[in-house]
Amino acid sequence: MTIHQNFIAGDWSKASAGAPDVNPSNTKDVIGEYARASKADAEAAIKAAKAAFPAWSLATPQVRYDALKKISDEILARKDELGKLLAREEGKTLPEGVGETIRAAQIFAFFAGEALRVTGEKVGSVRPGVDVEITREPVGVVSLITPWNFPIAIPAWKIAPALAYGNCVVFKPADLVPGCAHALSDIIARSGLPAGVFNLVMGRGSEIGSVLTEHPDISAISFTGSVGTGRKLAATAVSSTPMKKIQLEMGGKNPMVVLDDADLKIAVEACVQGAYFSTGQRCTASSRLIVTQGIHDKFVDAVTERLKSLVVDDALKAGTHIGPVVDQSQLDQNLKYVKIGKDEGAKLHWGGDLLNRETPGFYMQPALFTGVTNAMRIAREEIFGPVATVIKAKDYDEALAISNDTEFGLSAGICTTSLKYASDFKRKSEAGMVMVNLPTAGVDYHVPFGGRKGSSYGPREQGKYAVEFYTTVKTAYTLP
Repeated sequence: MTIHQNFIAGDWSKASAGAPDVNPSNTKDVIGEYARASKADAEAAIKAAKAAFPAWSLATPQVRYDALKKISDEILARKDELGKLLAREEGKTLPEGVGETIRAAQIFAFFAGEALRVTGEKVGSVRPGVDVEITREPVGVVSLITPWNFPIAIPAWKIAPALAYGNCVVFKPADLVPGCAHALSDIIARSGLPAGVFNLVMGRGSEIGSVLTEHPDISAISFTGSVGTGRKLAATAVSSTPMKKIQLEMGGKNPMVVLDDADLKIAVEACVQGAYFSTGQRCTASSRLIVTQGIHDKFVDAVTERLKSLVVDDALKAGTHIGPVVDQSQLDQNLKYVKIGKDEGAKLHWGGDLLNRETPGFYMQPALFTGVTNAMRIAREEIFGPVATVIKAKDYDEALAISNDTEFGLSAGICTTSLKYASDFKRKSEAGMVMVNLPTAGVDYHVPFGGRKGSSYGPREQGKYAVEFYTTVKTAYTLP
């Protein structure tokens, strides 16, 4: 099988070592063989990016716009093909895969426009006759490390602003999803960017991660992944010489509060969509459903009926609502937490079993726990699978307190018909993103994404706020 190569210094490099990309809906289906970069490959990519930076950092806004718009146009034109690849590789359903691909195209289009809108300021000095200019400049070579759960959207929302603001990129996707990364990189490679501006290195973090995060020519690191790895990267960035800018997105244990006055149909759909779709493999998934006592039993019954109606099957099959878990390791972790929940005294109200389908894959029935307290591990630790817990609260105040009682602070939601409670929750929720009568998962591409506490560190991603991470501010004084 032909090995899909890394992209370094404007060329597809030669790599003898590769690894198979396996379809989680059908483990007999190998999507392709993808290169595994060595430390030397990573160093070559950084060298190429550094060499390209002086010219690219001074490229005109029109040049950057043209490249990003071309990338956006091709992604959109190939949305069905790329969406199918995404569903086949990661396990999202086909409609979700196409939707994520469209979002990636929208992100590149948005930042094409932002390339034309980089502004500065000219202000008066407190000293007579002195001019003061405040400008933004690209930071340099940026290392972008992305997860497997959004294999085209998250790379897009890191790569697009990095290029729009004049940086050079070394991109390392998650080892589980090289197919989407390679397809996206192939599109970027044909967009007209000068050699070295964009580089792809696929492979294991254990092999090349230290090069991409510790190399002295890396100026900034944007990482989405686990809390443990994120904390280590933050320490590395600060202790490196020179120090590096760091941007971290590290997960969540997101609450969805359901009050007695909620519209039950809206609440159930928001909770089921947020907790279980994309197989629960979203950092914004609402894994803690905090329900006040008056509506609790009706809510649990309605959610159970909705779960029974969901089809878990091959991601490419028409009518599938939930695809497989991404791989055996994640499936094992999910099942481990189901056991932990039962051992802690929670009631496994529905689901949580392995499923057999026509093709061999990592299929799991969505799990719903009741009788959960917020002190239990299943209510405190991120599971990253189709497992949700119901926590009963006596009233709004207790529900709010429980929702904030977590080390994470990414996304939070409330279902209510009360403007009073909705407004109070938006103000007092200790999360970076708050949803009212909507799933906690699902955000727009043109507004900031990020959280508080253990969920995020550094400037926000997406929207115009991305400029804070991908540029540095310069203040210049002139005496004419």
